[in-house]
Amino acid sequence: MYIRTLSHFCNVFLLTSLIFSTSVSANQASPNEVKKTQVEQEKLKAFQLTVNAKAAPIDVKLTDPVRIAIIYPSADISDFWVRNYTAMTKRLMELKLPFVIDQYSSRQIEHALQTQHTRSVLSNKESYDFVIFGPSELELQSNNIQKLAASDKFKTFIWAFHTPNPHWEYQPDAWFDFSSAMGAEVLCHYVVERLGNDVEFAANRGIPGITDTQRSQGFIDCVQEKADWVNNYEHFGQYQKLGGSDGVKLFLENFPEVEMIHNANTAMTMGAVDTLGDANKLDDMFVTGWGGTAKEIEKIKLGELSATPMRMSDDLGVATAESIKLYIQKRELDLPELYLGRILVVHDEMTHSELDAYTKEAFRYSGIRQD
Repeated sequence: MYIRTLSHFCNVFLLTSLIFSTSVSANQASPNEVKKTQVEQEKLKAFQLTVNAKAAPIDVKLTDPVRIAIIYPSADISDFWVRNYTAMTKRLMELKLPFVIDQYSSRQIEHALQTQHTRSVLSNKESYDFVIFGPSELELQSNNIQKLAASDKFKTFIWAFHTPNPHWEYQPDAWFDFSSAMGAEVLCHYVVERLGNDVEFAANRGIPGITDTQRSQGFIDCVQEKADWVNNYEHFGQYQKLGGSDGVKLFLENFPEVEMIHNANTAMTMGAVDTLGDANKLDDMFVTGWGGTAKEIEKIKLGELSATPMRMSDDLGVATAESIKLYIQKRELDLPELYLGRILVVHDEMTHSELDAYTKEAFRYSGIRQD
């Protein structure tokens, strides 16, 4: 219960900030903007209770299955995408919603392939009811997102981002994410409390863009502001395992004074940890990951990873299934524009039983497995 309530409070608080940040500051907000924020808070609060609860089968009989297309970088090492696909499909089955899904997979760096997938979806002779898009990077895929959102044949959902662009001509119908900004904030507070002031660190960043700005720059700014940490070097590892490994090699060779390494995703975390192990430097370094995937939890248990912001991973897939249900019931006005799943920091000072409890909750549909 504590997991649900504490992280939900953080999500509602962050949602308020996000809504204001897309227009004006909270101090300058108009009465209409304040009212919109309050309405979105209430929608998110009610919707999160639905996501947390057991599935309630739909009371509408469908003559045809719901047709869904999903474009996402599921070929990457992170299990985030596959787990949420699994959570969504299992929840849909529990909701008694018949469905068929076409998957269009890529890697995180295959931006052009996602453009090809978008064309395929738009030209499909059998129109979809819902298209779920997990962009390789938001701005790079902005044209594709707007092409999808412009269609009146289906509803467009965005996975893994929560930053609507008010300047877009066509807007997606809903956004589902775990806030990288909130993850950076909670991780910052944890490491500052644990490691103290004046720490020298380095960062394995991802691909320049919104996600990395929130995960990496947000963390860097926070630790520098709160505890005078020194940022010795930043390496853009392209969200790839090899990129994380290359970054660590650069850090060790050129900045031996580095005490802590920040990694912006699971793949780079695995590369960083493996390279530190090969160099017999794991005991000398505080290493953080991102996402709390099964691979990261196992590394924490082995004493190779120090901490990571952990998403209650299946929340996103469950929320997507429940959103489809709302549309089928013609209750889409009950759906918040931005859905943010629960997130918290897990670390190597937790017991295995504590880690297992968080893991069971996070992966309640996709299953606890060791990859």
